[in-house]
Amino acid sequence: MAKLYFRHGTMGSAKTLNLLAVAHSYRQQGKRVILLKPDLDTRFGKQNIKSRAGLQMEADVLVSPTTNLFDLDLEGVSCMLVDEAQFLTPENVQQLRDIALLKNIPVICYGLRTDFRSKLFPGSMRLMELSDSIEEIKATCFFCNKKSIMNLKHVDGKPTLDGPTVQIGAEEKYLPVCYSCYHHQLESVKKEESLVSV
Repeated sequence: MAKLYFRHGTMGSAKTLNLLAVAHSYRQQGKRVILLKPDLDTRFGKQNIKSRAGLQMEADVLVSPTTNLFDLDLEGVSCMLVDEAQFLTPENVQQLRDIALLKNIPVICYGLRTDFRSKLFPGSMRLMELSDSIEEIKATCFFCNKKSIMNLKHVDGKPTLDGPTVQIGAEEKYLPVCYSCYHHQLESVKKEESLVSV
């Protein structure tokens, strides 16, 4: 039986680069692979799956909350690869789980585990619940050499917990950090704000 995989990491952990390398490997062997991404992710263009290292491929399928993945032509597909999987709905994830089970097609999802407030994205939560294999793609903290596990949001150069949970952005908005630096950065802003209000 094929498996559902969830490969998660913080911003800047080369998740998309990993996905593109896997897609290239399958295609180099003459195997059919389907690339999916949520239609919500327009950061590098509607169809583009692009790594910050500069590599890119075109998505075969844009997934919306109403997409029925069983309507896709899955004949001869060796693997399905999903970028920015945190933006999937729990229903999308359930369909991917069922495709791996019923169609015997491996499905590998890449995405963030949590948002900048340290809360699981609904898609990521469902992937944590249903995946056969959960793998962490590791990266180091922006401020020190510890492993990053958090995504710290910056606005005008200052850390914040304000704003919408889903806000498409890159390094100028989100930094990969360890929990210690995440806590320290947010506490330093609180101290500054309390001094200003005195």
